[in-house]
Amino acid sequence: MVRFELKSVFVMGTATLSSLAVAGMLSHQTPRVAEAATPAVAPAAAPIAGQTAQIAKSADGHFWAEADIDNRAVRVLVDTGASVVALTRVDAQRLGLDLTPADFTVTVQTASGPVRAAPVELDHVAVAGARVEKVQALVVEKGLPHSLLGMSYLGRLSAFEARPTGLTLRP
Repeated sequence: MVRFELKSVFVMGTATLSSLAVAGMLSHQTPRVAEAATPAVAPAAAPIAGQTAQIAKSADGHFWAEADIDNRAVRVLVDTGASVVALTRVDAQRLGLDLTPADFTVTVQTASGPVRAAPVELDHVAVAGARVEKVQALVVEKGLPHSLLGMSYLGRLSAFEARPTGLTLRP
């Protein structure tokens, strides 16, 4: 029986995607977006706090969570294949992110093809008590059916573990 550590597999897979996305963000930023963009690696001083969080697997086989993003509730799909937290335009507006077409300076490759996105930095993201400060995110201009909790949050946790019935997040 071959055994893989889930985190290692996804970290390796997303490292390349993260590098390309960050390179694209840095080379195409407008001044307004540049103020909100973050580096690919979070500063060591950005705290991670809270307690171990549990997310039950939904009937559809996915892990859905109610995230506290900048003090607003956002329903997200946990997606270890997403390099960053990805927000729908509607969720971004609910968070008070007033983006113009000029802010969508990055093109990202998705399963549905290339889409434009705006890089932003979220003050914090917390799921069931596992809180991370200063989280890199992208607001997707069109075509994202729901917001995604990606590796810019998950990769900053000390550990996360998927089991047949649920997901454990450790700050």
